[in-house]
Amino acid sequence: MRTHASAQLIGGRSHQCDATATYTVGGSRAYALLDGIGSNDAVRDWTRTYARRLARAAARSGAETGLRIVHAVAAAENRDDWDFPAAVAVVAVAAPGEPLKIAWCGDSRAYIATPDGTRCLTKDHNMRQVLLDMGHEPGRYSRNQVTSYLGDPTTDPAIGSVTAPHAGRLALLSDGAYEPIEDAGKDVGTYLTGGPQRAATLLTTAAINHASDRADNATALVVDFLG
Repeated sequence: MRTHASAQLIGGRSHQCDATATYTVGGSRAYALLDGIGSNDAVRDWTRTYARRLARAAARSGAETGLRIVHAVAAAENRDDWDFPAAVAVVAVAAPGEPLKIAWCGDSRAYIATPDGTRCLTKDHNMRQVLLDMGHEPGRYSRNQVTSYLGDPTTDPAIGSVTAPHAGRLALLSDGAYEPIEDAGKDVGTYLTGGPQRAATLLTTAAINHASDRADNATALVVDFLG
């Protein structure tokens, strides 16, 4: 039985600059999703490469440590190049007998769906969240200004981490997947039905259908765990 699957739609962008990857070592499996910043060949290729690197590092070293390792490598590569590629990232690691561990930088998200409902496990690193935390009303475009991302050569990025029960259904989503659905007043969990491939396809299709003519890349990586 297939336990994970991904789906992508390009939306209105010139390139598909989201990427997903999985990697398994010693019983630990990592699931990674990157959302590239920009839309060109360089960002597309960089994001695909770094999704694989992140999945390998996280499976070997853990979600948060793996993300920090890969960020350090990307930052070092980018330090002398002000036209560098970059991406926001979220990664989850499942290991037998342990809680699910998730780490992220930026505004790609992890959701967990159980019989009790669907909830977001991550907290965005963007100006919208900064303003909300300060008690201010966020501006229309504040969510497009990320405050942490993979490959930032100038700062040590904020990296979030959280654990969750190793059960139910995990969904890693780019902002082009969850934002149009939530903007339309819909629940992401509504689309996480059927097998993993059906759920990922339903969600990304709904995202593009609810988006404007400037729809972003929409990517979903859906994983089922046995309770």
